[in-house]
Amino acid sequence: MALITWTAAEYGTNVSFADEEHQTLFDKLNSVYDLATSGADRAAVGAHLDDLIAYVVEHFAHEEREMQAKGYADYEAHKAQHDALVGICAGLQTKFHAGEAEVTEEVGQMVKGWLDSHIPNFDMAYAEALNS
Repeated sequence: MALITWTAAEYGTNVSFADEEHQTLFDKLNSVYDLATSGADRAAVGAHLDDLIAYVVEHFAHEEREMQAKGYADYEAHKAQHDALVGICAGLQTKFHAGEAEVTEEVGQMVKGWLDSHIPNFDMAYAEALNS
C-alpha cells in the first residue's frame, strides 16, 4: 500500500517540472517503503534507497536552480529546508549501508510528514515566481 499519493489538489504547485518530479519522488519513496516494510531483501531496499536519495538531491538542485534564476526572495529559507532533509537522508543512508539502521515505518512516516509540510508551505509559495 502506498505511503503517499500525489494529487494535484493536495500537492500541486502549478509548476510543471516540480509537479512531475514530485510524482516521481513519491513513486520512488513508495517503492522503498513497500520493500522495507514487507521484509524485502536488504540489498534491494538499499538499492532503492540509494536511487531515492539520489533523485531527491537532483530534484532539490533543479528547484534551487530555478529559484535562483527567477530571483526567488525566499530561496535561502527554502534551500535550508532542502539541506536539512538531505542531511537526515545521508545519515540514514550511511547507517543503513553500515548495518546500523533500517528503513522502518517510522522513517517512512517522517519523510511523508516532511513532504506534507514542505510542499504546501514552501513549494507552493514559489509558484508565482517560477511561473513569471
